[in-house]
Amino acid sequence: MLGTIDLTTTLSQEDYDRYLIKYQVALHALAYQVYLQQRPVVMVFEGWDAGGKGGAIRRVTEKIDPRGFVVYPIAAPKGDDATHHYLWRFWRRLPEAGQIAIFDRSWYGRVMVERIEGFCSEADWKRAFREINNFERQLVDFGTIVFKFWLQISKQEQLNRFEARANDKLRSWKLTDEDWRNREKWDQYENAVNEMLLKTSTIPAPWTIIEGDSKLYARIKILKTLIDKFTIELKYDPFKDKALGWEAQETKQAKKKKKDNK
Repeated sequence: MLGTIDLTTTLSQEDYDRYLIKYQVALHALAYQVYLQQRPVVMVFEGWDAGGKGGAIRRVTEKIDPRGFVVYPIAAPKGDDATHHYLWRFWRRLPEAGQIAIFDRSWYGRVMVERIEGFCSEADWKRAFREINNFERQLVDFGTIVFKFWLQISKQEQLNRFEARANDKLRSWKLTDEDWRNREKWDQYENAVNEMLLKTSTIPAPWTIIEGDSKLYARIKILKTLIDKFTIELKYDPFKDKALGWEAQETKQAKKKKKDNK
């Protein structure tokens, strides 16, 4: 599956700048609708190390009211999280109505890292496909809007980004020995990811694969995917009003109320 992805897709800086502000303002308006309509939202970001997850999340949240979302960076479970079923810590972090929860890595670690590194048994990770599908089905049935992104980059592009980080004093902390060890198991991880995408991309909660060698293209595709699905789920077109934000909506409502009172 991943072998068919065209990673040569790019976007010019000029087009990126134009789309970025347009889509971020639209997403701002849609996030306000999430609050007004009291819909919980879950966004899952998975991908290769140095795949661009953090940068994409920053562009998604940049114009959204910070009171309306929370970002969970997921690492190995510790404390109470490690003594319960692996989904327990994610149930605890699900968003309340009208809020957005963004997971920087997620429950899919069960069928990737834990599978490859031997942190769970073969029976455990094979059973997890069914458990995850049921979990996500419950979220959607409850009314949660679910997004799942896999950021795909080439092995060469990952190496380029690793080396860039290693030579950058401001970003070298992001590169660890574990990243290099995981890279040595690229083929094993690729097989696991292909199986994961095949078995957990469902009608209620499909995966969106993001061509990530071009960070500019990847960020814009993610923003557009969010806007397209939000527009349908919320039955709200953020491009109807030129001003786009919640401020414009409140201004229109105030003017209408004033007119009605005359």
